[in-house]
Amino acid sequence: MYGRDPWGGPLEIHATDSATDDDRSRNLNDIDRAALSRPLDETQQSWLLGPTEQKKKKYVDLGCIIVSRKIFVWTVGTIVAAALLAGFITLIVKTVPRHHQKNPPPDNYTVALHKALKFFNAQKSGKLPRHNNVSWRGNSGLQDGKGDSGSFYKDLVGGYYDAGDAIKFNFPMAYAMTMLSWSVIEYSAKYEAAGELVHVKELIKWGTDYFLKTFNSTADSIDDLVSQVGSGNTDDGSTDPNDHYCWMRPEDMDYKRPVTTCNGGCSDLAAEMAAALASASIVFKDNREYSKKLVHGAKTVYQFGRTRRGRYSAGTAESAKFYNSSMYWDEFIWGGAWLYYATGNVTYLDLITKPTMAKHAGAFWGGPYYGVFSWDNKLAGAQLLLSRLRLFLSPGYPYEEILRTFHNQTSIVMCSYLPYFNKFNRTRGGLIELNHGDPQPLQYAANAAFLATLYSDYLDAADTPGWYCGPNFYSTNVLREFARTQIDYILGKNPPKMSYLVGFGTKYPKHVHHRGASIPKNKVKYNCKGGWKWRDSKKPNPNTIEGAMVAGPDKRDGFRDVRTNYNYTEPTLAGNAGLVAALVALSGEEEASGTIDKNTIFSAVPPLFPTPPPPPAPWKP
Repeated sequence: MYGRDPWGGPLEIHATDSATDDDRSRNLNDIDRAALSRPLDETQQSWLLGPTEQKKKKYVDLGCIIVSRKIFVWTVGTIVAAALLAGFITLIVKTVPRHHQKNPPPDNYTVALHKALKFFNAQKSGKLPRHNNVSWRGNSGLQDGKGDSGSFYKDLVGGYYDAGDAIKFNFPMAYAMTMLSWSVIEYSAKYEAAGELVHVKELIKWGTDYFLKTFNSTADSIDDLVSQVGSGNTDDGSTDPNDHYCWMRPEDMDYKRPVTTCNGGCSDLAAEMAAALASASIVFKDNREYSKKLVHGAKTVYQFGRTRRGRYSAGTAESAKFYNSSMYWDEFIWGGAWLYYATGNVTYLDLITKPTMAKHAGAFWGGPYYGVFSWDNKLAGAQLLLSRLRLFLSPGYPYEEILRTFHNQTSIVMCSYLPYFNKFNRTRGGLIELNHGDPQPLQYAANAAFLATLYSDYLDAADTPGWYCGPNFYSTNVLREFARTQIDYILGKNPPKMSYLVGFGTKYPKHVHHRGASIPKNKVKYNCKGGWKWRDSKKPNPNTIEGAMVAGPDKRDGFRDVRTNYNYTEPTLAGNAGLVAALVALSGEEEASGTIDKNTIFSAVPPLFPTPPPPPAPWKP
């Protein structure tokens, strides 16, 4: 039998084992010499010699690339060391106590804003929500407007009490809601930053829900409108219980509260209510159903005012005494401007830009009260509102001429606010006397502060550094400084060092002329005359009506903290609305100067393509 010699030679294998040991030994020696007579390759040598010491390779094969062994070792070592270091740092960070850096405290204007808004919670009428946050207030006026058979209204529950009494005057209330809505439209980001956007929108809705009850808001045309709930006339010597004769908590009212309506001659009230509803529809534009309802009501009530001409206060003695309206043309422009922004219907713009409308509203008159923006005269606000249209949309012909006039008049009003001109006097403490020394000056100063700040923000947003007063150019910072001085005066930088905003600072009025704040909530019901002892008490009010801006000092900066003198200590809805608007405009000034919302107010306005002017007359030789 022959096998294959692994070394290359033949190998003979005997089937029998008959050879001796010496023969085997001799045969093996012959085989060895035969095998070793030829050279061995490397593999064969490894089989003979067994495992040998391996020489370290200089490179490492990673499959896709070949790298130096030294670099590979260094790289892996570095990664491991970095991972260990990162883990060590993470361990230190997690074990060392953390010291969080606190956010900077809010500025004074933001602090005051929180409080000023709270005043509206204290003035609510009707069934109060759980989160009203005024502990001494409760449900009240739940029978308002009910039981009046044959009336066009079902009930008039809700809305706001006007001041220290429990009357609901719809004219100043509508103005207050319009001011709140305007401030939200322009400064929603600032309200959001202050954490008050939801709150202020809820306050606006509380008012507009009530307004929708004061006329048939679902109809396309109406014949009647509610102007007032409650009564306060005491001039005739009558001792019949009413909202001024009695001194009672609103929750305890048990006397009849009459409803005053008008079925003609209330153009100013109707147009102001249209402004409130239309401006609120922009605030609530994300709530399409509610916004649509507000717009429809605004159009209906505005048309009512246009067709039934007259001043609402001309027909009622109480309105003439407490909130007399001097004219209605300014409300026509004011309400029409808001309806144009809310609907985009150019018919309203055509109406309010007629030169005759501006003339009747007194846009070219001048006079001692020109530029005084208030619940009565809306012209200064309306002109600024339409100057906005020119600054940002520039509709051109045929509106440019009258819009330029409004813009120029707005610039003149702003000049009149500055201390370099003598249009208005100032007290020694620096308060501008827009009402020429008459009582209750703070509401007018707050309104002017809002308009000045807003105009400066408009100019900044339009990349305009200032405006001209005659030959002199003034920076927008001058307007903001004016606004700050007036609001700072209200907040305590005045000769008595008295904050006229209740609850702000350490020194503020303690005897506010306010029924609910002056009578303790002690489960005792004081009747009409029983509350007089609280009215005449020399003690501070048992309830702090936080955020109420009182009427203010006299023309010599003097102030008497006396409950029985409403010219010093009574707050109002209209006054607080202007203050809220000014405070939000000035708030966060260090971080976000001039952050108005340029576009939201125009959300319903379609693109304007100016109509080309008419061609010139044909040439005649």
